[in-house]
Amino acid sequence: MSWMWAGIDSGKEHHHGLALDADGKTLLSRRVANDEPELLKLIGDVLDLADGRRVTWAIDMTGGEPALLLTLLVSHGQEVLYMPGRLVNRASDGYRGEGKTDARDAYVIADQARMRRDLRPIRPGDEAAIELKLLTGRRADLVEDRTRSVNRLRGTLLSMFPALERALDVTNSGPLRLLTGYQAPAAIRRAGIARLTKWLANRKVRNARALAETALEAAERQHTAIPGERTIAKLVHTLAEEVMALNEQIREMDKLIEGRFREHELADIVLSVPGIGATLGAEFLAAVGGDLDEFNSPDALAAFAGVAPAPRDSGKVSGNLHRPVTYHRRLQRVFYTSALVSVRCDPHSRKFYDRKRAEGKKHVQAVLALARRRVNVIWALIRDRRCYEVAPPVTATA
Repeated sequence: MSWMWAGIDSGKEHHHGLALDADGKTLLSRRVANDEPELLKLIGDVLDLADGRRVTWAIDMTGGEPALLLTLLVSHGQEVLYMPGRLVNRASDGYRGEGKTDARDAYVIADQARMRRDLRPIRPGDEAAIELKLLTGRRADLVEDRTRSVNRLRGTLLSMFPALERALDVTNSGPLRLLTGYQAPAAIRRAGIARLTKWLANRKVRNARALAETALEAAERQHTAIPGERTIAKLVHTLAEEVMALNEQIREMDKLIEGRFREHELADIVLSVPGIGATLGAEFLAAVGGDLDEFNSPDALAAFAGVAPAPRDSGKVSGNLHRPVTYHRRLQRVFYTSALVSVRCDPHSRKFYDRKRAEGKKHVQAVLALARRRVNVIWALIRDRRCYEVAPPVTATA
């Protein structure tokens, strides 16, 4: 069967499509708007040029800007390969010329798809996996926003009231609530223990008196007002409320994620693995597309997740392993974090971790080894459609 390859260099407002025949000759090269009629016309023109040849599409993104194009290609039954932008940039160095244009990138993508056999196909995930990917992505954005806000809050409070910044953990709700009402040392001293405790208790802060005592002790250590203290206090108040609002948004997002995750057919299996809760389980399903059909072995899943070392041998040097460069960062986080948690809550995981430590491995190396072992476990559980058990089921002999 004859083949034809189409490369797409995706963009925000426009994509550039380019089609090649089996000899690498350009048959079509066109810039199209990121709009359904234009995209449908591009697909139709490429299929008309194919004239019975099999068409393989390749693109440098799996979502976001080209989401509409990918949906149209999948709905038309087209085979689509994913070529990461990093590979496009590296491959471009091997082509003649130094200029960089969308047409050149599209040509590189199409030509690499023509020559390579290791590009990963893009398959449509189930509806639940797509929704979980969107929800977990939004949660990750909120967590990053909260981290930035917390760091700004710490820096701002430190510039005015170092003792209080040192005494409070502003990631907890109680200290944040305190900072919405009292920021400066003089204001805390004027309020006193009784009034401050009552103010915190009325706002349902746990251990209100202990927190009030901590704040007053810090206030007694500073009697000097910093220039601009009033403005800084307002900024601390605003940032504390901002962090509290982000905490609330994250809690609401966690509820949405857990509710959608538990509706998935694999939810009970994933949750049965020690160390994996609803959030990590949702991130796992979002990363693999809702199932493991794309991975024919646990080794393939481990390589995709970045928990399997890659060899770097040359000449007389052999057995040299290093961390892989290309892998799914969020899926690696799922396996690493769940392994870290399982060391504390699962005796089998703890035993495996202690054995690796006794072999001379460092903490991170031991956790990564456990993460790699857990890939085998979860892959087998999903393959057999059974939940994790402390003792494996006994198979009856014939």
